[in-house]
Amino acid sequence: MVLIGVALIIIGFALRLNSLVVVTVAGLVTGLIAGMPIKEIITQFGEAFTTNRYMSILIVTLPVIGLLERSGLQNQAGHLVSKIKAATAGRILTIYLLIHEIGAALGLNSIGGHPQTVRPLIAPMAEGAAEAKYGEVPEKEKEEIRAHAAAADNIGLFFGEDIFVAVGAILLMKGFFDQNGIEADPISMALWGIPTAIFVFIVHSIRLYFFDKKLDRKLRGKTENTPPISKKDVS
Repeated sequence: MVLIGVALIIIGFALRLNSLVVVTVAGLVTGLIAGMPIKEIITQFGEAFTTNRYMSILIVTLPVIGLLERSGLQNQAGHLVSKIKAATAGRILTIYLLIHEIGAALGLNSIGGHPQTVRPLIAPMAEGAAEAKYGEVPEKEKEEIRAHAAAADNIGLFFGEDIFVAVGAILLMKGFFDQNGIEADPISMALWGIPTAIFVFIVHSIRLYFFDKKLDRKLRGKTENTPPISKKDVS
């Protein structure tokens, strides 16, 4: 009977009801069926919110990013990069990959991230570099640039954070080895992540280099084949 709360969540999400209301009602129903006093149920809600209050940072972060985008942050980022003649989409993403990987190795994971960095800054900068070089970029190529921007963020974080000794992956491996009677030094495990991170950076930089070449083949031909606009067309 206690699992009725799970069924309520499934039904509420299927009906696209307010998720906060659905989860709250499911929690109340589950507690009442389990025989808990209403006061204790509400106390559990309060304690859970207090314990995980850091999650409420997202409530502040996402609206701020939305306001920045509405005020033209993406346009300004693209416009700024378009003034740099040597900038290309691949080079910008390579620089971001390096910065994010080094930051993650030092435990500064918050430097990057899809909602706070890739979407409002990195992807528009890479698109702006491509538009400055080739003019109007087709939607398909824009989506590829955005996908590569997200990939650079994931790769930089994934392999960079393995160098940081206090990361969850290192601590998880340390605990696993201890349970099986194997001595392992967390610092040694973190140091062994350095060669992997360097190799990954080289490999993905080469991928981004060839991505630039791919954009050059596709978009330069379209730019050269585009007929000039005559005065008659303008009139």
